[in-house]
Amino acid sequence: MYLDELIEYNKAFAKEQKYVPFETDKFPDKRIIIFSCMDTRLVELLPNALNIKNGDAKIVKNAGAIIKNPFGSIMRSLLVAVYELQADEILVIGHHDCGMKGFNGKQLIEKAQQRGVKQDTIKTLEYAGIDVEDWLQGFDSVEESVQHSVNVIRNHPLLPESVPVHGLVIDPNTGQLDVIQKGY
Repeated sequence: MYLDELIEYNKAFAKEQKYVPFETDKFPDKRIIIFSCMDTRLVELLPNALNIKNGDAKIVKNAGAIIKNPFGSIMRSLLVAVYELQADEILVIGHHDCGMKGFNGKQLIEKAQQRGVKQDTIKTLEYAGIDVEDWLQGFDSVEESVQHSVNVIRNHPLLPESVPVHGLVIDPNTGQLDVIQKGY
């Protein structure tokens, strides 16, 4: 629905060279990785609250800044940033008023079924050993969730001990950051 509008804008963006102020390379200038939630309120607030400019950091996002699988794509991205892109520190940043707080995996499965996903598909995933409800489940405490993600990253067998992993929570209304765990 929005694709045509986005592509039209993009053509003018490229033609008018509006990309020039954003030119940088693939290596983070501040040598940090930020793993945070995909919440729309954080798109500009989080980098500004940390004084992060284009090119300063690698930013990886998902729903709730939750790592459910230590061998999934989030952890792979963090390891690539450390080993290939010269990142030296990892910041896990959750936020207050997160949609994943109290999020119910069972309700999401019900919504998926209402939109056409068949019960047989859910059963097939469960037969394959995937607890779909747990995989989709949120958290009760953002602080505990951030600490969990920090622990998963910190204890990963492929992450060097020299890489500090920090845990923080941001207020999406004020940008105020609270440190949950210093990784030094």
